[in-house]
Amino acid sequence: MSSNPPQGSLIKIDTLNGHQRVLIPHSNGGVMRYFIGIFLLFWMGGWFMGFTSALSTISSGEGGAFLIFWLGAWSLGGLFAGYMIYRVFQKSIPEQLLLNRPSLSLDTGVPPLKMDFGIRIQKDNWKSILPMRKRFEFTASELKTMELRETDSGNRLTVDKGSERVEIAVGATEIEREWLFGILQRYYS
Repeated sequence: MSSNPPQGSLIKIDTLNGHQRVLIPHSNGGVMRYFIGIFLLFWMGGWFMGFTSALSTISSGEGGAFLIFWLGAWSLGGLFAGYMIYRVFQKSIPEQLLLNRPSLSLDTGVPPLKMDFGIRIQKDNWKSILPMRKRFEFTASELKTMELRETDSGNRLTVDKGSERVEIAVGATEIEREWLFGILQRYYS
């Protein structure tokens, strides 16, 4: 692969086990996630005080069934808040394409937490909270289904794997996807 990414691109090209590897960073999660993280850190201080108070009351034999139930629910809330703090400050793992001809390997990586506040995008928020890192190995016949699809929100670079349409270069800009599509077409034709 002799072509360089477009000027100003954060895409990196190197080699891994003798094969070209393309590293595509995810978009940043925005500054709102850090405000959420700081809020949760303060909230965890209050959570700890409530947890220790309820636990000491139950340990002394004064707590009833409601307090035991409350402590269980409070513990689950604390676990979720701890996980959210981890996701807020977790470093993202870039998407990786390994050009190991005749196949193509994709590691989707882990994007940073991205929180948007709107009713239409609640499903995307849950996907950001609980990201699924996936790995795919595309065969030569599957790579023939690779397309740069124009949509209302911009282009998408996709490859069909069985009944699943896999999107590649999710964190890339439209120009970077067009460049990558051209590179992959030349490399796998």
